[in-house]
Amino acid sequence: MTCYYAFNGDADGLCAATLVTGVKRDITLLRRIPGQGGDAVTVLDVSLHKNREDLLRLLEAGASVRYFDHHYAGTPPWHSLLEVHIDEAADVCTSILVDRHIGGRYRAWAVVAAFGDNLTEPARAMALQAGLNAQATAALEKLGICLNYNAYGESLEDLHCHPAELADLMMPFRDPASFIEQTEICAKLDAGYNEDMANARRVATRGSYREGIIVLPNEPWARRAIGVLTNELVQDRPGAALAILSPKASGGFTVSVRVPAESAVSAAEFCGGFETGGGRKSAGGINYLPEADLDRFTARFEARFGTR
Repeated sequence: MTCYYAFNGDADGLCAATLVTGVKRDITLLRRIPGQGGDAVTVLDVSLHKNREDLLRLLEAGASVRYFDHHYAGTPPWHSLLEVHIDEAADVCTSILVDRHIGGRYRAWAVVAAFGDNLTEPARAMALQAGLNAQATAALEKLGICLNYNAYGESLEDLHCHPAELADLMMPFRDPASFIEQTEICAKLDAGYNEDMANARRVATRGSYREGIIVLPNEPWARRAIGVLTNELVQDRPGAALAILSPKASGGFTVSVRVPAESAVSAAEFCGGFETGGGRKSAGGINYLPEADLDRFTARFEARFGTR
């Protein structure tokens, strides 16, 4: 029997065997798992909707699957070998689902993941429940942001650390505070994050392509910074939708979208209108937007979210 863990390489996937992962936008991970009778597969933080065909293939082959996720799933299939934990609520991430499932056994890691997924209020509430003081909570927030930031890139070469290597470094530590203190990777990620975000903030303050839509330059740092920059800017623009586009080296754009919680149109619904789009209620993305579709994207964004 082989045990597989297929997880999104961001903070939420990491905090939640044979590891199957990649950059944040590489979400069709189940196709990489051969699967046979007796195998056990745990899936963390990747859309069931985008992996449905390979999920059914694994189940029919006799593999048992536990599925934890908070992205749009559609109606999960019923199968005796499938255990589903899916909640698409805006204040839930995959690691919160895992934390509930295991009774808070590793609550501090769930706090890290929630901060990384921009769920600041739920993260602070869990930190308070865990008895963490302000200094300890701030350290976990920084770690979550850095882990999440590391997952963004067009390819693994864009990342500071391969998510599978990062998972291997994290696994021995029951407590993220010990991980921060006893490894060098946290300082490396923090330094890279600070440098990239300084570049990104300079671009963001110079204005945008149109209000609510920002196009970053075609640089590795921009591909790494897109997710955290989007989360940061949306904090400064409460109640407004935001889209950030990062040019891909091969042409076209990667798109990160955030919409207010009260929006009648969810980020998942909006991004799902494009071939490689998806997400959840307040946050979504498009893995590949052809340059020829930029005007269509802009017009649809303005129509849905009322930008001028």
